[in-house]
Amino acid sequence: MMNRNLSIRKKEPARHRFSMSTFRGLQAPELSKKMSRIVKQENSAISAHEAAGRERVNIAAQLSEWGEGTEDDAVSDISDKLGVLMAEIGEQEDNFAQSLEDYRSILKQIRDTESSVQPSRDQRAKIADEIQRLKLKGEQSNAKVEVLEQELVRAEANNLVAEAQLTNVTRQKLKEAFDIHLAAVIERGEKQILLARHARRLLNYLDDAPVVPGDTRQAYEHADEARQILEAAENDLKSWESTVEPIHTSAGETSGTTLLPTGAGRGQEAAGSGSTGAAGNVNETGTDGATHEKSDEQQISGATGTQPVAVPY
Repeated sequence: MMNRNLSIRKKEPARHRFSMSTFRGLQAPELSKKMSRIVKQENSAISAHEAAGRERVNIAAQLSEWGEGTEDDAVSDISDKLGVLMAEIGEQEDNFAQSLEDYRSILKQIRDTESSVQPSRDQRAKIADEIQRLKLKGEQSNAKVEVLEQELVRAEANNLVAEAQLTNVTRQKLKEAFDIHLAAVIERGEKQILLARHARRLLNYLDDAPVVPGDTRQAYEHADEARQILEAAENDLKSWESTVEPIHTSAGETSGTTLLPTGAGRGQEAAGSGSTGAAGNVNETGTDGATHEKSDEQQISGATGTQPVAVPY
């Protein structure tokens, strides 16, 4: 209700949200398919909340216009002010949708991290299967087997870091996402309850005592009191403060670049390079939550590979 006029009769153009449905979710890695579906369905839910908010605002405007056409001063004034409060209830739905968008963007980081880990698992399994195939052919001493075993050690070290990153990101971002989601649910509920209580107070100023034909009702004399209710509702919204308990987190104890516990990233990297003798690999997290790998010599496909992954947005 911030900066809102005390009448709803001048409609403002509704905002339209751009959305796109794609088939790219069908091509998502197996590990991230379930989260991809959640992200996509949340997008539909957000659109529904926005649409519900817009419809509520439109209905409030129609209520006000209807009251004006009744040529009844009491009905006209009360319906107009009810429209103001009902429109604000609709605005809270739109604010809720915006918070859901923040929550959804954090879920995307889990999805992207899962997508980046899948190649690491696939590479490790592929090498292990190839070694097993060669051994079954009786080529245990084959030089190719020795090379593959060295590659397997590197792949397992790479996957070990990727899996640690995955579990850290999953736990941290799940808490962060639903902290935002549930706090938004509470805020929307408390503000809508606040507005509804004030709207109910307005109804007491509408005299519904029956009149017999030929009698005239007393003049409506509660316009000032009704205006005060709107002002009180606006002041209550301005002074509203969240009372939710904070969600405790230990995410600050992790490295910002490796998403591993502080000091563990370098130790893990050193262990990997010591066991293979190969150039060290550095795992980093991009701004979109997906992990990427930088190699000094040869790129190793895996959780930190650069393969493009098609995912729904």
